[in-house]
Amino acid sequence: MFVCLSVSTLKKQKESWRSVLTLAYQSLGVVCGEISTSPLFVYRNTFSEDIGHTETNEEVYGVLSLVFWTLTLITLFKYVFIVLRADDNGEGGTFALYSLLCRHARIGSFPNCQLADEDLSEYHRCFGEAVPVRSLNYRVKRTLEKHKFLQSILLVLALIGTCMVIGVGVLKPSISVFSAVSGLELSVSREHHRYVEVPAACLILIGLFALQRYGTHRVGFLFAPIVLTWLLCVGTIGIYNIYYWNPQIYKALSPYYVLQFIKKTKRAGWMSLGGILLCITGSEAMFADLGHFSQLSIKIAFTAVVYPFLTLAYMGQAAYFSRHQDIKHEYEFGFYASVPGRLKWPVVVLAILAAVVGSQSIITGTFSMIKQCSALNCFPRVKVVHTSSKIHGQVYIPEINWLLMLMCLAVTIGFGDIRRLGNASSMAVISVMLVTTLLMSLVIVLCWNQNVFLALAFVLFFGTIEFLFFSASIVKFLEGAWVPIVLSLVFLSVMYSWHYGTLKKYEFDVQNKVSVNWLLGLAPSLGFVRVNGIGLVHTELVSGIPAIFSHFVTNLPAFHQVLVFLCIKHVPIPHVRPQERFLVGRVGPRNFRIYRCIVRYGYRDVHKDDVEFEKDLVCSIAEFIRSGSAKVDATTSNNEGGEEDDLMAVVGTCSTHHIIMSEVIDEDGAASQQNNNKDMIVKPIPRKKKVRFIVPEKPKMDMDTMEELQDLMEAREGGVAYIIGHSYMRAKAGSSTLKKLLINFGYELLRKNSRAPTYVHSVPHASALEVGMIYYV
Repeated sequence: MFVCLSVSTLKKQKESWRSVLTLAYQSLGVVCGEISTSPLFVYRNTFSEDIGHTETNEEVYGVLSLVFWTLTLITLFKYVFIVLRADDNGEGGTFALYSLLCRHARIGSFPNCQLADEDLSEYHRCFGEAVPVRSLNYRVKRTLEKHKFLQSILLVLALIGTCMVIGVGVLKPSISVFSAVSGLELSVSREHHRYVEVPAACLILIGLFALQRYGTHRVGFLFAPIVLTWLLCVGTIGIYNIYYWNPQIYKALSPYYVLQFIKKTKRAGWMSLGGILLCITGSEAMFADLGHFSQLSIKIAFTAVVYPFLTLAYMGQAAYFSRHQDIKHEYEFGFYASVPGRLKWPVVVLAILAAVVGSQSIITGTFSMIKQCSALNCFPRVKVVHTSSKIHGQVYIPEINWLLMLMCLAVTIGFGDIRRLGNASSMAVISVMLVTTLLMSLVIVLCWNQNVFLALAFVLFFGTIEFLFFSASIVKFLEGAWVPIVLSLVFLSVMYSWHYGTLKKYEFDVQNKVSVNWLLGLAPSLGFVRVNGIGLVHTELVSGIPAIFSHFVTNLPAFHQVLVFLCIKHVPIPHVRPQERFLVGRVGPRNFRIYRCIVRYGYRDVHKDDVEFEKDLVCSIAEFIRSGSAKVDATTSNNEGGEEDDLMAVVGTCSTHHIIMSEVIDEDGAASQQNNNKDMIVKPIPRKKKVRFIVPEKPKMDMDTMEELQDLMEAREGGVAYIIGHSYMRAKAGSSTLKKLLINFGYELLRKNSRAPTYVHSVPHASALEVGMIYYV
């Protein structure tokens, strides 16, 4: 017995390590590809007009030392060892940090939040213990929860970080591919190489974005060998250059040369920090792509493969430049100058392939972050395609993919210059890093429950380094750095308009909802007619009756035998367990047969509004009736307006509870009628669906429960009708100009041009009923 258990444990551990190493191998092609291509352009952008040509080795040694310590401190220590640990149950990126903070403090401005959401098992999964009362950490938490202004700043900060990631997704593919094809200048004159490089770069970019539809899983296996070969290539060339040109180059890794470099170059050295910053482009992509892979797999790939080979590559280039002090032009500091003559053309081909691969990581990271924002109502609805059946974080968004492609082509053609592309990319990268540093300091305090002074040390240390890089980048605003700022402002206005409009729409629903008592009091005067079937009223409200339904029944006093107010919402956690998927409650008295069902999804969960979901919905109501949670009558509630929030019960999907629904087609009803008159045309009777609930024998149900289940079965046999609200928003007369712009122009324009909710697409046309209404907010 013990031997069998040991063997079984060893097999599981072996399979676990095999899967981790497989993911680490895949992550080379998807996550680590972007940072692996940085040797193509770092030295060329650094030794531009800021420093000029070098006459001694002090500049070369200083730049190498800066590159090494920037790569070590920011990427290795900050991101790999610290930031990757701040995943939101496997999901990474700036917005995941914000979601993580929302789980540990009530600072989120998401609509239809409930106290019941905090009882979800994933909601309480955190890194440290609860923040003790009267501690400094608790004071920080209470300050954030108390001041709405600070919460708005935090949200805008998270949105700015997300927008800058999108900016990197536009610029990084352009500079990587453009730097790779710069090797084509080996065959053409330098006066005409721009006419060759730009078209070649554009063709490669089009091919790169066309590959995204195949998904990260397939692309990872395809691209990983290319990145691994590229790293081996640049590392080997680096070792050759170190041995052949300057074996003493390792001395430049000392921080002493950083001080000497700054002392000698002064302002020019400070301006060159924008080029040095490019050595860590891809660090944020590793964090953003965390949902595609695991934390451990990325750590293994970077520390064991990427970091040592990149260090050798930079050392090799510096060794070559230290022995070629006659270099006069910035393009002579390019990567290809240090490549041995016979290897140049094979390396050019490999560099182009590696640049394509390197661009993959930030593109997939952009997809992940936009999906998070869209699920939490901070981005207009887009089509999200899940490309892997095993890893739900691997997604593809067609609209964003082609938009990124168009913007990449625009900046490539518009700039056509590596230096200006480098300035723009540096600005976007360092902005994301500053936002991550600020959010991480709050994660250390609120989520990890560490000392506040440790968080301050984190901000001061990494924030100071990053602010120096930021100051060097912002100075080059007119030389390309304006591009990511403009892009971020455009995307920020889109995201904030959508979020603001969503909040205002929900606030209008809350203010104009009607109570259960209103419905009960209205019934005798209007004489409601109940028709056969189940009526699903889609709403974003988690309590009360939506204004759209009251608008509907006052004009048409009839609704279905069983009425369900259905709210599908996303909560700020990655996953909701199937056992906790549904919240079911009763609206009105028991004999009214009106229910409320709240379906909760995490921002990484997949919601499919299909026949299976419809079955789960009916089963959850049946389980609510059977389990005894329905014994509390909503009419006994003493709350004003008859609110039923406290009476809702957590019910899982069909696979998690005891009740089972069986649906069969009555074949007898489908048989053709027989008639002796041969000339008479006889139509077949439509087939009828029979529904049965298979319930456990114990405990025994009372007559009221059996009767309620019988009514639910009959309603299910009658079919399901979908009542969908179609609202238009307008700012009230007298509203401020900013509010009118955000509502009348921003939100409404986005709503008309974005996708409808998923349930609208899957609703059968014959069963849908749209109710239109104008909201004046």
